[in-house]
Amino acid sequence: MKARYTMFAGYNAWANRRLYDAAAQLGDADYRADRGVFFKSMHGTLNHLLTADWVWMHRFTGQGPSPERLDVIQHEHLPDLRAAREAEDRRIAAYVESLDASKLAGSIRYRRVSTPEEFVQPLMPALDHFFNHQTHHRAQAHSVLCSFGQRGLVLDLLMYQREVDAGKA
Repeated sequence: MKARYTMFAGYNAWANRRLYDAAAQLGDADYRADRGVFFKSMHGTLNHLLTADWVWMHRFTGQGPSPERLDVIQHEHLPDLRAAREAEDRRIAAYVESLDASKLAGSIRYRRVSTPEEFVQPLMPALDHFFNHQTHHRAQAHSVLCSFGQRGLVLDLLMYQREVDAGKA
């Protein structure tokens, strides 16, 4: 099972690099424009992805930031946000690398950001959600890009897997 999460951590970093490259092509007004996605703009969506990853990584490790809201703007400027994103992607990869069969078979205990109730959840389904959540919001960011005519971005897991197999990822 660890290989599955190692693949998802690699895919996450790969997809984020591609997404940030595409976002950097937007002018600032377009980058911040409300396009009707859940966190309104590319700016809001990319900030949410980082915020949510911080929340989940704190749940997994007990370390790092643990924001109290999911719509927090962590960084106003894309280069600063990208640097934080890249650091978080490295942290995610290191965390996944630290997992062994015993840890993967374990559980986590956490509180939701929005409610005080406590949850206990097996780690592997939580990791599945963690990586799926990233894909969900990257799709919304992709929609923002498409709304501005950027239709060439490919974020398919299959493309990542092909690049890994070819030694290009």
